[in-house]
Amino acid sequence: MQEVAWLGDTKEQLTQFPASVSREIGYALFREQEKKPHPAISPLKGFRHTVREIRSHERGDTYRAVYVVNLGDKIYVLHVFQKKSPKGSKTPKPDMEIIRKRLQYLEHTLKAEK
Repeated sequence: MQEVAWLGDTKEQLTQFPASVSREIGYALFREQEKKPHPAISPLKGFRHTVREIRSHERGDTYRAVYVVNLGDKIYVLHVFQKKSPKGSKTPKPDMEIIRKRLQYLEHTLKAEK
């Protein structure tokens, strides 16, 4: 089973979410570790690596966790956030920038370790 690695403040941010959201995201990550699909998981397009997101909803709010699965030997959680935009499913540009920067950092770090 692959280990889950949390980049930046992702784990801390997850603890700030409602308990039901934290549990759903945690369970979806566990299912990813088992390589079994979870309905809250979908691909996040536009990346060279396999980047996926978990969407969770609570009282009209949307929460997301974005992670990469095919880089190194772990599941790397890149970003965890509450989607603030009231309409559309598109990931906001500032959040996409965080995801891209953390993925780039991760690629550089893993390359340097080899």
